[in-house]
Amino acid sequence: MLPCDILIKNAAVLMPDMSIAKNQTIAISGSRILEIADTDNSDQTISYQAETVIDDPHLLWMPGLTDGHLHTSQQFLRGSLLDEKPVIWKRINVPFEASLKEETMALSARLAGAEMIKCGTTSFVDAGGPHIEAAAEEYLKMGMRGALTWQTTDGANVPDGLRIDTREALPRLEKFHREYHGKDGLLKVYYSVTSLMACTEDLFYTIFLAAKEQNVTAECHMNEYASEVLDFIERYGERPFLYLERIGALSPQFVAAHCIMLSESEIQIVQDRGIKVVHCPFSNCGKGVPQTPRLLAAGIPVAFGSDGAGHGGLDLFREMRAFRCIMNVACGITTGNPEITPARTLLAMALEGGAQALMNSSLGSVRRGNLADLIAIDLDQPHLTPTGSIVNTLIESASGADVKHSIINGKLVMKDRKLLTIDEDKVLFEANKAMKSHALFTKAGAYTG
Repeated sequence: MLPCDILIKNAAVLMPDMSIAKNQTIAISGSRILEIADTDNSDQTISYQAETVIDDPHLLWMPGLTDGHLHTSQQFLRGSLLDEKPVIWKRINVPFEASLKEETMALSARLAGAEMIKCGTTSFVDAGGPHIEAAAEEYLKMGMRGALTWQTTDGANVPDGLRIDTREALPRLEKFHREYHGKDGLLKVYYSVTSLMACTEDLFYTIFLAAKEQNVTAECHMNEYASEVLDFIERYGERPFLYLERIGALSPQFVAAHCIMLSESEIQIVQDRGIKVVHCPFSNCGKGVPQTPRLLAAGIPVAFGSDGAGHGGLDLFREMRAFRCIMNVACGITTGNPEITPARTLLAMALEGGAQALMNSSLGSVRRGNLADLIAIDLDQPHLTPTGSIVNTLIESASGADVKHSIINGKLVMKDRKLLTIDEDKVLFEANKAMKSHALFTKAGAYTG
């Protein structure tokens, strides 16, 4: 018998083609999937032994989800953004983040990590925040995979606590990259600017060109609001993606969050440059409807993001279901096409699209040799069984609360809904104590932009 670290037996598995294979054995060694084979086929299956064995035929094992656009720094804004008049990022989010201290950012990361793991998210792309080293250390402790970046902005009306000029911004990002990129095989560092309209031309030109020259992934909020696009045209004379294309800032290592307001010429640029797109359905549904069927038809990778806890939480199963509803209403009804975004397409966006947003092709599918970032869905529940299609039911009815086990980088981080790398009771106690003692959590202030 061959040794391995974790042995999963008699499992149903979501395969790369979105079919369901039953009675599978998965052997995990180190950070990788060592073997996946039919349990009942002695010709395929080699005998393994492991200290940790999970044998439960009621579980569906699938790749962990990737949150392609997360704001760790906004964890304490839960419940503070719904029903607020626009534009919330100027009036609420920015002054709130400017008020955060290092210890509160660390606590936000512990909260976000606990929520993500319990919702089936095993990796993420953070959009940038203050005191990001504190968040990085917490994510490493809990064994989470992710990409992080500093919040980088120098707009005239940005609070002093967040503003940084070009001479300081790039060295700070480069230092963070040297110290944390690739650390423990879990973290990546991206270069970013918060928003093109919250930065000077000098800042985003410098950061994006440096990212391309240094072969570092760049990330930015793009085309999120119609007013944002119009303001950019007024200031620079052309649409955002056309401008970035003209200055040579775009490449396949560019992650563009939101992308609701894209013109046909911008879609062509996104396609030609291999840019990765991330939609945040629940957050974005009040701003507009993206042309996702057009993006997918063009072969553009599209992932899902939560946009942070302030927009309803970090459950990506909810985001998939919300997006299906949005697409049906906006596109399906008008074309008489009830499967405008089929369940398999939505799952592929969450899995393969998420892997591309994290620039890691070894995520997003259960294959021999891939990274062992896996979650187990408990199917033995009235709202999930019986079913004529497990894949359809994942989109229709599943939620993060149905995730029973979670494995990241070959290590169990949750077993039987119990977090193994985070003291959940302590984190909740600290968070509730902080919420009661700090006025900034209940009144973020005003930012006129």
